[in-house]
Amino acid sequence: MTTTDWIGFIGVFLILLAYILNVTGKVANKHLAFILLNLIGASLACLASILLNYWPFIILESVWALVSLFALIKYKK
Repeated sequence: MTTTDWIGFIGVFLILLAYILNVTGKVANKHLAFILLNLIGASLACLASILLNYWPFIILESVWALVSLFALIKYKK
């Protein structure tokens, strides 16, 4: 696996971890851990997509990261 693969793998893993923790009731969707897992995961997946020059996922993951960033800003207020 290449470095780009690992970056994407870790990013997707963090997003899926946030989802699994939320669905199983371990972490609420307004919890800081949920927000950070999504923000970091989407940012890493976006970076991997940029390195691969794959525009559909660049758009998807950048929007996901921005929404998570806004949730973090809202959380901090």
